[in-house]
Amino acid sequence: MTQALILAGVGLMAGVLGALLGLGGGIIITPVLTLILGLPIQYAIAASIVAVIATSSGATIAYLKDEMLNLRVAMFLEIATTVGAVLGAILTGLFNANILYFLFGALLLFSVYNMIRKMLMKPENIKAPVPDKAAARLNLNGEYFDKSTNQLVNYQVTNVPGGFAMMFGAGLASGLLGIGSGAFKVLAMDTIMKMPLKPSTATSNLMMGVTAAASATVYFFNGSLQPQIAAPLAIGILIGATLGTRLMQIMPTKVLRWIFIPVIGYMGLQMLLKGFGVTIG
Repeated sequence: MTQALILAGVGLMAGVLGALLGLGGGIIITPVLTLILGLPIQYAIAASIVAVIATSSGATIAYLKDEMLNLRVAMFLEIATTVGAVLGAILTGLFNANILYFLFGALLLFSVYNMIRKMLMKPENIKAPVPDKAAARLNLNGEYFDKSTNQLVNYQVTNVPGGFAMMFGAGLASGLLGIGSGAFKVLAMDTIMKMPLKPSTATSNLMMGVTAAASATVYFFNGSLQPQIAAPLAIGILIGATLGTRLMQIMPTKVLRWIFIPVIGYMGLQMLLKGFGVTIG
């Protein structure tokens, strides 16, 4: 009973963070299950996959209802992620994992630098997104109602080929290294395609659930998915994801970005050090 309550509490925190940032919650769950609760890594990874599905389910329902996520962008980019993930799984073992960790870690840290630089720039110095013919043809541009400012925000999606390439790389990293690609999904939409952060994180939540659902069956059939671990986690996550979606919509984008930056910075540093053979908790 004590372990079930702890797992539900961990799930609650992961659900809130996952829904807020579009990262799925695995960044909290895997370290807690392995380092604090002492569970085997294969059980932790399987539970993390369930966490991603639960976060995605809880958050996507709310974001769809409030028209926060961009369904067309999600379906379009999911093609690149899926193809990249399948190719990555096929090519596993043919590439030096340390070099890949270094490259993807450096990419995350560079993206953090760009986000900070953009935040410190004066609004008048920020260039408006360039209209993209591919985005117009695919009807990817959208709008959402920002409850923190009580304004309807119209936005244009730009650099569609660049975002598609980034998503292919995210899927490739996920397949090759067995890592979650939520951070890359958000950065592809926010940094490359110039979507606002709120619809980017909302759309990422939907996409991660689709990707995770495919791999969950593998963990189920190999016996790594333990119901006594996954069930209390999922309950906590569903509650946390519901809270996270409400918080995200009333939270100013600048505050949301200041939460996002250190989390992505930590992930980038972790991957960069892993490229040098150093592992941090």
